[in-house]
Amino acid sequence: MIKILLGLSIFGLLTSTAFSILVLAAIRRFARRRRVAQPVFREPVSLFKPLHGDEPGLEAHLETFFLQDYPSYEILFGARVASDEGMQAARRVAARYPHIPVKFVLTGEPWHINAKVSTLELMEKVAAHDIFIVSDSDVRVTPDYIREVAAPFARAEVGAATCLYRGVADRGLWSKLEATGMSIEMTAGVLVADLMEGMQFTLGPTMAVRRACVQEMGGFGVLGAYCADDFVLGNNVHEAGHTVVLSTHVINHIVLNVTFMNSQAHQVRWMKSTRFSRPKGHFGTCLTFSLPFGILGFLAASFLHHPLLAIGLIAYSVVTRVLMAGAIGSFVVQEKHLLRTSLLFPMRDLLGFFYWAASYASSRIIWRNQTYTLASGGLMLASDADAETKSAPAFTA
Repeated sequence: MIKILLGLSIFGLLTSTAFSILVLAAIRRFARRRRVAQPVFREPVSLFKPLHGDEPGLEAHLETFFLQDYPSYEILFGARVASDEGMQAARRVAARYPHIPVKFVLTGEPWHINAKVSTLELMEKVAAHDIFIVSDSDVRVTPDYIREVAAPFARAEVGAATCLYRGVADRGLWSKLEATGMSIEMTAGVLVADLMEGMQFTLGPTMAVRRACVQEMGGFGVLGAYCADDFVLGNNVHEAGHTVVLSTHVINHIVLNVTFMNSQAHQVRWMKSTRFSRPKGHFGTCLTFSLPFGILGFLAASFLHHPLLAIGLIAYSVVTRVLMAGAIGSFVVQEKHLLRTSLLFPMRDLLGFFYWAASYASSRIIWRNQTYTLASGGLMLASDADAETKSAPAFTA
């Protein structure tokens, strides 16, 4: 039995090594793309910013969207009520930049189980332009953000674009580990997916899409029943025959979960969402981790009285993760805390395996203090089966 476990460990290290090789190939491809001049695209765009309450540093994050080096764009802020603290922050920032066209959209109570989609539906109706860039509230961008994210739309076949993000955390170990997962683990998976099959999804922090593609799939409302609206949006655009592009631009994603419990719940929810959205790919994710197999090999080899082999297996699992994190941090996300992130990644790799395992423990998630059940395809069902279906309001403000 111990020999079988040792063999399983070696097999897992081989598969994780194969994944690392794919990551390195994808990094090289990404770096080459970054060196190629971007096409010129200067058509006006509508920037969607759904809001829900206050967040640390929210005003500073929102202000970066008013400082864009782009000739023509508008910003649409959306929230349920005018008294929402996030909406009030947006109004204060907008007052400092009267030359930027801004619209404020109020949804009232959401009529989709995914409340964000209700906001997007109303924003689509009042948006002045035909390129939409949907951006989360907890991101911070540089002045070239719109210019670089919108550039792929210079090609007529491009229906959607998205971009990678680096995690930013300055408080506490758990938030830094979550940031490491964003910068390295998430990036590695996306790069390999793009390398192997091309982009077939978008990433929530930035989803850029043509109005025509949104209308072709039936409007933003078709995303309303799904937890992973970002995956479904990009996948619908891809299935309709349009190209989805991974931009070479990288944004800052601010980690808001500082405590242990909040961080773990957030990451397990992510894993569960992926499990239902991409079940086959998610199942195979277990073969991309390294530390769990290194630890298994260390224990099995030690029990079999092979101390050098034991040390070699766990050392190999750690070193390969550090090197992979260093490569992604240096050449892709341009990580500002490269040493810290590289050294934390082996621990994040181990935790990632436990998050993956936990994703199979149940189909229930907690999102914004509400409990939901995930179903096949990533559908999100209310915990109360008798919940009434709501209809969209007929007004905006």
